[in-house]
Amino acid sequence: MTVPDRRVSATATTESPCVSNPRHDLIVIGGGPAGFMAAITAAERGVRDVLILEATPDVLTKVRISGGGRCNVTHACWDPAELATHYPRGSKPLRGPFSQFACGDSIAWFDEHGLTLVEESDGRMFPQQNRSEAVVECLRRAALAAGVKIQCGSAVRELSCSAGGGFQLCDQRSALHHTKRVLLASGGHPSGRRLAQDLGHTIVPPVPSLFSLKVQAPALTACSGIALDDVSLDLKVGDQRFREKGRVLITHRGVSGPAVLRLTAFAARALHASRYQGELRVDWSGGLGPERVRQRLQEARREQARRMLVAAKPFEHLPRRLWLAFLTQAGVDGERRWADLSAKAERNLVEILCAQRLSVQGRGPFGEEFVTAGGVDLGEVNLATMESRRCAGLYLAGELLDVDGVTGGFNFQACWSGGWLAGKAIAAALAPVDGPS
Repeated sequence: MTVPDRRVSATATTESPCVSNPRHDLIVIGGGPAGFMAAITAAERGVRDVLILEATPDVLTKVRISGGGRCNVTHACWDPAELATHYPRGSKPLRGPFSQFACGDSIAWFDEHGLTLVEESDGRMFPQQNRSEAVVECLRRAALAAGVKIQCGSAVRELSCSAGGGFQLCDQRSALHHTKRVLLASGGHPSGRRLAQDLGHTIVPPVPSLFSLKVQAPALTACSGIALDDVSLDLKVGDQRFREKGRVLITHRGVSGPAVLRLTAFAARALHASRYQGELRVDWSGGLGPERVRQRLQEARREQARRMLVAAKPFEHLPRRLWLAFLTQAGVDGERRWADLSAKAERNLVEILCAQRLSVQGRGPFGEEFVTAGGVDLGEVNLATMESRRCAGLYLAGELLDVDGVTGGFNFQACWSGGWLAGKAIAAALAPVDGPS
């Protein structure tokens, strides 16, 4: 296969020429989770000269800050087909990669490298030390033990295919690196997408994913801080509808929590196209439904006739502050007696509790995991090896790809899987040249 000599440069052509460095077997562009997993896997399988180039002053920054400093490493999801359903972009294509390296494999990998992961009640897996620094230390130790070199503050500004095979890279320090293989694992940073695009790849335009929703409902947002389980959400965006059920957190601007984040992940592109406008219907009844809610209200009217509405709450799962907000939204004075609840007020309460309509007016400033939907088109990558179908010897993994998962450790899992597959494939590709590992 003849590879065209394509090049990308983020700097002016008047910069000083690059100074040549010794050749490498593998250079990983990006010191994040996918890059580290690939570098360690390749080195442990016999690739001798592996170098990680990281643009920022330190590696694994996203690992360090994720999960509130705890790092949700992966999820207790054992079936590859089920695991793939947690990815709004890439669900079907990822079944193959996950059949080779999935959550159980990640747990075993970290255990073999000295880090025990513990499952929480919701399936999320955290390091036993309950701090993300333990994950960072584990990956750093494994890289050091495998002989991986790490160079920070080295943003790659030029990448090209060499006429005789392999690649040459020039970083911001004007150092020229020669390498047989390259792994692009630069996360969501635009520089990595530019490098991939110049080497022939199509970039699916990135848009935010995993974000809270701003809604116009003052009485509801006044209950900021309240979280409820088993809340059903039905989002209408144009002619598309998205549904989700789970835990919802009320914020001072609208709604968030796992169910909302999952909802917005699947609706990310539709919401972006609509400028984050839509209609959200919320069922706060906890699965009771309109008939049983109506029955509860009628029972309260009979049995609590002399008590005030605000004092005799017929729904145990609703915090009193939220119940009072619903009364306000229904136009009902909470100081009135249950005996005085009108039929119209009852209908209003049933509608609010089972199908409250909220006008979506925008999104939160960032996704909980700072995830984007978009990146290199998956059809241009051989997902069995993570090698580019456009440029031989180039591999891609992590958030650079058009893959994103919901919260719960799924985005990191895509990095572990892609990085491991790439590292394994790179070692196999170099073995015939360098001899068996």
